[in-house]
Amino acid sequence: MKLATFVNAQGRPAIGVVDTARDAILDLAEAARATGGDDPDFRDMLALIDAGPAGLDKARALAARWPEEATRPLQGTRLLAPLPEPRQMRDCLVFEEHLRNSREQQARRSGTEPPPIPQVWYEQPIYYKCNRFSVVGPDADVIWPRYSNHMDYECEMACIIGKTGKDIDPAKAMEHIFGFTIFNDFSARDAQYREMAGRLGPAKGKDFDTGNVLGPWIVTTDEIGDPHNLKMEVRVNGERWGGGHSSAMHHKFPAILAFISQSETLHAGEVIGSGTVGTGSSHEIGRQIKHGDVVELEIEKIGILRNRVLHPSAMG
Repeated sequence: MKLATFVNAQGRPAIGVVDTARDAILDLAEAARATGGDDPDFRDMLALIDAGPAGLDKARALAARWPEEATRPLQGTRLLAPLPEPRQMRDCLVFEEHLRNSREQQARRSGTEPPPIPQVWYEQPIYYKCNRFSVVGPDADVIWPRYSNHMDYECEMACIIGKTGKDIDPAKAMEHIFGFTIFNDFSARDAQYREMAGRLGPAKGKDFDTGNVLGPWIVTTDEIGDPHNLKMEVRVNGERWGGGHSSAMHHKFPAILAFISQSETLHAGEVIGSGTVGTGSSHEIGRQIKHGDVVELEIEKIGILRNRVLHPSAMG
């Protein structure tokens, strides 16, 4: 299933099943009322995640019936981030090409040789914690931070944890994933490069309002199949700027979940990003986005996440 958070007819956030063939969204709360009564599992996406497999089974049953009185057109409906306020957000860096390209570009700017990739990167997933309060969704305007002159996008896939666990067995890790979505980890590159010289961070290079974009919806694991076999692509103003394939992840999602959950509980409702696919950011390819550019990230079997970037100085 494709599960979205959207603005309903009453102007409030609601969750629903997306049918792209129908070009429609089934409002799950409305569908439940139409077939029997209110269901607290459909209050929001976190409630549905917390309901576990039973909640998904109820959603699938309603989608199979698809009551027309709970249907609204997909086109013209405002989609929000599928998980507007995750319980936690972490972002990894597991694509070697992205890391290598980034280091080469930084070295080119400074006139030095690119440093080797640290051995620890090959041995364990590297990640940081994101600002879970700065999440926006598809077609939202992303506001360039005033302190930065170099804004960048990052094409990533993210998993949503559906089952709380600790010391997760890699062989059972996929059982802990609710679904997958697209993650655009917008970055203020100049701020990021400056602060990370202090051997801590990133901080203001990543933490600014509207900087974490999720969407357009969550695709459940049964529909995704193998998440490590998906094409990923970036377009800016309709022109392809880069992309790659999720098979290039050096550390796959089971290894990521197993590592993070060592002596630490991973909670349902957390979001974990893969990190940027090779050539999935503009600085890797020596280009920069500007005010008014429209960035589209596309991942096979998930969809397209589209956002416009606006600089405050040009907004009037």
